Amino acid sequence: MAAPEFKFEGEMAILSFKDTHNTIVNSFRRFILDEVPTFAIEDVEVISNESPLYNETVAHRLGLLPLKTDLKSYNFKEKCTCGGLGCALCEVKLTLSQNKEGYVYSGSIKSDDPQIVPADKNIPITKLFPNKKLELNMKAVLGTGRVHAKWAPAHAYMREKKDTVELVIEPFGQLDAKEIYNSAIDLIIEKIVELEGKL
Repeated sequence: MAAPEFKFEGEMAILSFKDTHNTIVNSFRRFILDEVPTFAIEDVEVISNESPLYNETVAHRLGLLPLKTDLKSYNFKEKCTCGGLGCALCEVKLTLSQNKEGYVYSGSIKSDDPQIVPADKNIPITKLFPNKKLELNMKAVLGTGRVHAKWAPAHAYMREKKDTVELVIEPFGQLDAKEIYNSAIDLIIEKIVELEGKL
């Protein structure tokens, strides 16, 4: 299989594979969706929720927020030297506190790490009426789309043409398309090496 031609359209990346069966390209697509890690909010402690939404609904919406991701500085919680207890190497603490009337947006979230913040500051979480407040403590961890879709880094799909198969990567904002591609390649090589070691 020849290396794909790589081009960009805005934030979207298009990889064109020639003389490659669509099942190979689809495997790469699935690897991007299932294996490339990103940060997402996993734990939410509700200090005060006087919004119209239930605690569980607010927590669910927070979990689906795409967070900017730094893959070089953090470990998976289950692989961390802390033994999964949670430390500065495997989790990021975030807070949200608002007591003014109006919508509560993702931009109101404050993070201990300025690199791990909402990818879009204008995502509505809930709404507050006069004299109501919302106060939350949160923890974000690395995960993969294989475990939950909230960790998927992009929308990836195929377009088949006469002599090529195109793989389109549309990032959600946690990583850019090139980072997603490079991370997927590194992880595929890692899996191949691991498999060779077991043969």
